[in-house]
Amino acid sequence: MNLWCELAWLGADRVEPGVLIEVRDGSISGVTSSADPPHGAERLEGLVIPGIANAHSHVFHRALRGRTQKATGSFWTWRKQMYALAGALDPDSMLALARATFAEMALAGVTLVGEFHYLHHGPGGKPYDDPNAMGAAVVVAAREAGVRLTLLDACYLHGGLEPDPVQERFFDSGADAWAERVGMLADGPLARIGAAIHSMRAVQPESAATVAAWAAERSLPLHAHVSEQPAENEACREVYGATPTALLHYEGALSERFTAVHATHMSQADIALLGGAGAFCCMCPTTERDLADGIGPAARLRDAGCRLTLGSDSQAIIDLFEEARAVELDERLASGVRGRFGGADLVRALGESGYASLGWPEGGAIRVGAPADLLAIRVDGVRLAGTPVEDVLDALVFAGGAGDVREVIVDGRFVVRDGSHVSLDVPRELAAAISGVSW
Repeated sequence: MNLWCELAWLGADRVEPGVLIEVRDGSISGVTSSADPPHGAERLEGLVIPGIANAHSHVFHRALRGRTQKATGSFWTWRKQMYALAGALDPDSMLALARATFAEMALAGVTLVGEFHYLHHGPGGKPYDDPNAMGAAVVVAAREAGVRLTLLDACYLHGGLEPDPVQERFFDSGADAWAERVGMLADGPLARIGAAIHSMRAVQPESAATVAAWAAERSLPLHAHVSEQPAENEACREVYGATPTALLHYEGALSERFTAVHATHMSQADIALLGGAGAFCCMCPTTERDLADGIGPAARLRDAGCRLTLGSDSQAIIDLFEEARAVELDERLASGVRGRFGGADLVRALGESGYASLGWPEGGAIRVGAPADLLAIRVDGVRLAGTPVEDVLDALVFAGGAGDVREVIVDGRFVVRDGSHVSLDVPRELAAAISGVSW
């Protein structure tokens, strides 16, 4: 298949006109700039960029949208509502909800999802006949929605702060039991397996070490929630005399394969540890502001050597361009300085860095050998019309959004055409899946 792009971003600070992308067996086999459209080529109007990664998702949280906005509260009060939903799901309802939500992500331009998965077992913590039934449902859902997936199976062993009976569904009997269960999972054509430590409030340090060693032996990505809340830091210091980041460092979890999710309340020493390890940091600004978590130190993390990625987390909204621009705009609010992150920086965070953090280092770019994951953005709509070509990438990041996505290609196949999913009625699927869960 040949794709002729009206405009394409190939990784520099400007876009190129008339780019021909040749695709063979799901990969990019040729890239030519300033090319005339060959006979029979698919024409992609607007701006074409590499596929983007949603590097941190809790897919079932989509059913919470609009239900958790009433009254006052905090992360901890929101969490009680989330647990009520988690207690009501089974593999069938998880499949329906995840498929619809992944399809919503595809409409927003997401080509790869990192699903931070911790809802493992049945009510009361009783394993299903297939101990990975819930994870298998997520894998099937992503395949049917047409997106790539890294299933980040999370080790979650105890209730931590403010325990709730529903958490029993999340628990394995220990880190070795977690490793045995996750070892039954296998990669597929569009799915890869990764590891996660839910948080240092949900495992003991020695269990974190077991998970980290298991992931290292297999060269798998390892993710963890880190310092999302001040209470998490305080509890760790009280019990262990160290911050969550320091504990993860002591237990051998930090490396170039590690991703700290949120990293909102970090000391400079924590930032230095993550940067020194060459770790990733996944910011989820729409969730962090929705839950009143705070503003993470994005520029300080980047300057210390961390690679930034973006995630939709709780699905308060699914728009990765909103997540990207929020990194820069929140930084402006916190620092009073503009321009720490440009459009190209943030598209790289969405693409190359996001893919690499999820164990797909070959992806997130338009180059020979990369997966043929692409999206075409309309530039003639109300948000971007009239933008000079030299400014269109910045305009996309700082003014565009999910509604401007016209075509999405994953593994060389169209998943979205002219703004519609090729195989699913996404609004209907979402309505049916959400109404089908009683909680």
